[in-house]
Amino acid sequence: MSRPTALVTGPTAGIGYSFARALAARGHDLVLVSRDEDRLAVVAAELGARYTVDVEVLPADLSDRAQVDRVAQRLRDDDRPVDLLVNNAGFGLAAPFVGGDLDGELRQLDVMGTAVLVLCHAAVPGMVARGRGAVVNVSSVAGFGPMGTYSAVKAWCTSFTESLSAVLAGTGVTATALCPGFVRTEFHSRAGMDVGRRASGWWLDPDDLVEDCLRDVRRGRAVSVPSRRYRALVVLLGLLPAGTYRARLLRSGRRRTGTSRGD
Repeated sequence: MSRPTALVTGPTAGIGYSFARALAARGHDLVLVSRDEDRLAVVAAELGARYTVDVEVLPADLSDRAQVDRVAQRLRDDDRPVDLLVNNAGFGLAAPFVGGDLDGELRQLDVMGTAVLVLCHAAVPGMVARGRGAVVNVSSVAGFGPMGTYSAVKAWCTSFTESLSAVLAGTGVTATALCPGFVRTEFHSRAGMDVGRRASGWWLDPDDLVEDCLRDVRRGRAVSVPSRRYRALVVLLGLLPAGTYRARLLRSGRRRTGTSRGD
């Protein structure tokens, strides 16, 4: 029998790289999608040689709809079926929304919202027809609270995945939203965010959270929140009233910008 195939977006670093490596170690052939062709080639060569699996590279900028459609076309290819889709690609913006970069905001929405929708729409029908498959959409615990446009798009991602999971019940296909907190990757530095030390218990190892997520995928869970600490935080966020969020955000914004009421 042929090996299962996983398509992973954003696989050149961080959580995406951990997913690609963990799946290759389990015997999955890979389709790796990234806009960074040089890093993509390096990762593909490394994983193919280390785990003796087939690795296909598909360079694509997921903020460009035409390039997203090329990836979607690969997912619809019944002659080369994809058994697991991991929508991981994403990025953060350090700039505030008010007076910030609108183009950056739109790219963020396209990569972490539109591309996720389009790729799921392309992959899931074939999985259902085959009676097996899984989707993992990398979201964030930030989506459980109103903390800017990043948290807004992640809230959509989690809600969308939960609804997709419900629709797929009984088909043999699952959908799981992975909702990590702080992870020891280059995500924050690439966004220009000062994170200081990363040794506290709030910082997660990407390999560990991927293993946790894959266990939740096998269990058919719609939402995977790694670590007891973050699971407790999600429960707490669900209990806090919206006014408490707004007050905390206002104080946090003043500390970051040095502004005061009326500025």
